[in-house]
Amino acid sequence: MRPLLFLLCASISLHAGDWPQFLGPQRDATAQDEAVITGGSEPEILWNRKLGSGHAGPVVSKGRVIVFHRQGADMVTEALHATDGKAIWKQAYPASYRDSFGMDNGPRAVPCVSDGKVITHGPEGIVQTLDFESGKLLWSYDTVTELESPQGYFGRACSPLVTDGKVLINVGGKGGAGIIALDLQSGKLVWQATDHEAGYASPILIPEDTSVSAFFTRSGIVLTQNSDGKVLADEFFRAEIDASVNAAAPVPCGDGKLLFSAAYDVGAALWQWNKAERKLVNLWKKADALDCHYTTPVYHDGYVYGLHGRQESGMTLRCISVADGKVAWEAPDRIQGGTLIVVGDKLLLHNESGELWIIQAMPAKFQLLRSSQITRAGHRSHDAFANGLLYARDAEKMVVVKVK
Repeated sequence: MRPLLFLLCASISLHAGDWPQFLGPQRDATAQDEAVITGGSEPEILWNRKLGSGHAGPVVSKGRVIVFHRQGADMVTEALHATDGKAIWKQAYPASYRDSFGMDNGPRAVPCVSDGKVITHGPEGIVQTLDFESGKLLWSYDTVTELESPQGYFGRACSPLVTDGKVLINVGGKGGAGIIALDLQSGKLVWQATDHEAGYASPILIPEDTSVSAFFTRSGIVLTQNSDGKVLADEFFRAEIDASVNAAAPVPCGDGKLLFSAAYDVGAALWQWNKAERKLVNLWKKADALDCHYTTPVYHDGYVYGLHGRQESGMTLRCISVADGKVAWEAPDRIQGGTLIVVGDKLLLHNESGELWIIQAMPAKFQLLRSSQITRAGHRSHDAFANGLLYARDAEKMVVVKVK
């Protein structure tokens, strides 16, 4: 198991099983607790709570659930008791964001809990840091006013990455502020890098070299040095058509390997980070191997599992080999989309129909163990899995599910 400390500030005290940020403790959509899932029994909904609009998934830390959503004209951050959903604190700020395509007007980016703080990034471009205990506002940074961050197709969606006392975000700002680092304590701009527009993917740290962050911007792959923003790699990897997005986060696949994938006829590619030479090397590229529209794939024991295809025309769950990108299997049924989490040797797929699929994570064949309705249809936020419980949401509420 890779040390959890590598992906968060050294001063964080993680509880076993916490899910404090986008894609979990190591930002690889893999649960670190000891929950055992068999798929033999129907999942049990323990409690639910009404939420406002938005596609920002919940995070869980130290017995609290943090949710970021929109209520009326306000972007709202709330801390709830993880056991029953009762309110602890609530903080709100006014926002006039309107989606360019008339879709959801709530936040997209998953909050991050780090060093006793909650960091949010709203679709209108406001980055805020709140005190984890009280919800008190510590600082706020307006990326539109300060850096001219553009709204893009669907607002700002990059989930903050906290490392070494800095908040890293792809904001697509002007004047070389495509990627920025803000000081976690003060909110001041520490460094800026690249002219890349913002994509809809969120960055990760390279597990084998946590001094380096991997971004998937609108243009492609960017690796930055966390200390000063020095660009270590800049590789074009995107669709030829302008009306396209890069939305799936980089996937760490062990030994410094990173998988990137996008739809719109882009496909998947595997890259190797050479720590000694500070160089990124491409190992393979394949169109139509795994074309991920917005779902971040997951890695397990030499294979990557992801949703292949466009949301509009339907996706299929695929298993591909990391070694060469060959397709090991493809599920027989098409779905609109969904998000994935690895728990032990099981995959949890929460699809846009509101179903939870429990799937055996193995390359030999597709094996669906159970399918259960847990939410309403038409939503695509990322779930959290903490202390044996799945925290999932739709357009109206969050449900907390004991997966058996």
